[in-house]
Amino acid sequence: MVNRLLPLSVDSLTIRRGGRVILGPISTQLSGDGITILLGPNGSGKTTLLKAMHGLEWPTSGKLIWSVSPDEARLKQAFVFQAPTILRRTVRDNIAYPLILRGTSRSEARSKAEAFAERVGLAHLLAQPGMVLSGGEKQKLALARALILAPQVLFLDEPCANLDGRATRDIEWILTEAKSAGTRIVMSTHDLGQARRLADDIWFLNAGKLVEQAPKDAFFDAPRSAEARAYLRGDLLP
Repeated sequence: MVNRLLPLSVDSLTIRRGGRVILGPISTQLSGDGITILLGPNGSGKTTLLKAMHGLEWPTSGKLIWSVSPDEARLKQAFVFQAPTILRRTVRDNIAYPLILRGTSRSEARSKAEAFAERVGLAHLLAQPGMVLSGGEKQKLALARALILAPQVLFLDEPCANLDGRATRDIEWILTEAKSAGTRIVMSTHDLGQARRLADDIWFLNAGKLVEQAPKDAFFDAPRSAEARAYLRGDLLP
């Protein structure tokens, strides 16, 4: 039986830099299935919260508690950055790399990489150096490399921020397929249209605080907080 990674309990999470609180305190829980979208203005703490949940940011105070041990939790989640890290090797070997690190033979890893490249629309570029891909292709590569490990939770920091409409549509399709396959997704975006298309629920942040959590329709139709209402109107928030 596969141990379930969720729920993740966030208990009074606070992060300070230079003596200033940039996030928190936040107490909440990530559970269930689907896609959670983090919304909020620049500097609201979305990226910091994502990194903290994944373990890339260490809390100044507070705790994050998975349903499994920290070592097991690290093996069951993945993170995709806004500007993906691309290795100086082919598309095939970029995608295969995480499996090889986990002890999979090179031939088996490359075979699985080819299958994942097909899933994300990169099969025709398997022998190309990853560094020469377009922005949208690099993001597909990063997603394939994350999903090949079958993570239970996938964190994404504005994966479509610099992409055109066609590339964005392709990325959204990949994420929808991953959700259908059982991957729990937590993702930040500034694109309200994308949030409406993808989200099952919304976490709205402002000034380092988790101001509001709600199902997508409830958030967009009747936000409870004044900050969320202002954000949806397009007002500038302090």
